[in-house]
Amino acid sequence: MSDLATGWSVDDRCNNCDVARQLAPDLIHEVGHRSEVVRQPRDAAEERRMYAAAFACHTRSIRPASGRLDSAHDPYPLPVDDTVLFCGHNSTHNAGANSYLLRRPAGNLLMVDTPRWSEALAAKYEAIGPVTDVLLTHRDHAAHGRRYADRFGARLWIHEGDLDASPDADQVLRGTDAVEVADGVVAHPLSGHTRGSVLYVADERYCFSGDSFYWSRSVGDIVVAESVTWYSIEELAASLARTAERLRFEWLLPGHGDRRHLPADEMAERMRALRDRTATLRPRPVDFTALRW
Repeated sequence: MSDLATGWSVDDRCNNCDVARQLAPDLIHEVGHRSEVVRQPRDAAEERRMYAAAFACHTRSIRPASGRLDSAHDPYPLPVDDTVLFCGHNSTHNAGANSYLLRRPAGNLLMVDTPRWSEALAAKYEAIGPVTDVLLTHRDHAAHGRRYADRFGARLWIHEGDLDASPDADQVLRGTDAVEVADGVVAHPLSGHTRGSVLYVADERYCFSGDSFYWSRSVGDIVVAESVTWYSIEELAASLARTAERLRFEWLLPGHGDRRHLPADEMAERMRALRDRTATLRPRPVDFTALRW
């Protein structure tokens, strides 16, 4: 008899953040602008994917028939590769965004945006290595930054354009110039989604793009979230025109939308095309249902 948890479903608190479909794409699909379980796990590997989706879901909407999520099945932090870990445990206070841990050669870690606050989670992350910096990509993801930074004894970073979301930040990025925030890690101010949006590129390999752009499975390309660009799509176009040629990376790791790993030359070509497409966009009303997941 199978020991697999059964009766998985998604409740009506789901707000279509897409993270579940990133983690269990064969089990969970978008149906009517929300996630739905389209079939049950058939083996242990599929069950692990379902638990990964459940423990990332910021509304905790994904549950087995028992209604309980056993912490013994919590897979986080989940390796993306040998350098980056996905934190999981997305937070409703951070718009359900993904967050990451970045290993550095000296043995320390950087946290990019934050998961939900939990002392148990902080201890789990810190057990991997000392977290020396918490890098916020923009105001929407700033809710737990100070608390995690204080817990780790880390420096909290944000751009001046979004400083009111974290006024007690330790390090404030200013203007539009790229800044090295740690060895091999460069902050690129990218105003547009919000006034103070920033992306962080590590080792010319990893791009933590916040909500500035992401990989769309439906489009099969890098896209901007023009339907939820809060500050200015024209400013985002100008930021990409200034920055796109200088970016080099292989991994696209956004706050919302899917991740993608491609050769650096292909990423560079796609970024140039994104720059050109974004230059043609004009302001539009905010519409979450128009996101091209």
